[in-house]
Amino acid sequence: MKADLHDYLRGGRDSLLWKLDGLGEYDIRRPLTRTGTNLLGLVKHSAATEILYFGVVFGRPFEQELPFVGEAAEANDDMWATADETREQIVDLYRRAAAHADATIEALALDDLGRVPWWGDATPTLRHVLVHVTAETQRHAGHADIVRELIDGAAGLLPSHDNLPAADEPWWTDYHRRVEQAALDADRRTTAE
Repeated sequence: MKADLHDYLRGGRDSLLWKLDGLGEYDIRRPLTRTGTNLLGLVKHSAATEILYFGVVFGRPFEQELPFVGEAAEANDDMWATADETREQIVDLYRRAAAHADATIEALALDDLGRVPWWGDATPTLRHVLVHVTAETQRHAGHADIVRELIDGAAGLLPSHDNLPAADEPWWTDYHRRVEQAALDADRRTTAE
């Protein structure tokens, strides 16, 4: 069971990092939602999440203090990259955070307890934390999927398995048109009622 959960966490990590491939600095950093969601910020946030949940929670501090992690951090500091933070630095941080998390996951049993101060000092098991962080990572990989598609149209799960129908551009254009038409028809139907 632990190996299965760990595999899903690793899959989310891989998907999240893949969304940076082939894009320039502006595109990986630009906010594409009102709340500022951006690709590099999602990676930075995911690094902070793994550092907190697999480090602090289980008394296994990360090798480096980070100004955007912890109580002293400004709100959303971990959700974007400053101009001085390079892609390479953030990707390297994420990989190091993942390695630290992996070591915690391997060292502990699923029933071992941690302590989450930001959950009112709750004491979840490693299983609970692993499920929580995997769900969050996969959620952010989904965010990254949408943000990447907004940037350049690239979509899918992974380069080797995009998980999309095998279709050409005319098919997608027609599909988009049909979905739009269904939305318009439903709106007219409900407005007329």
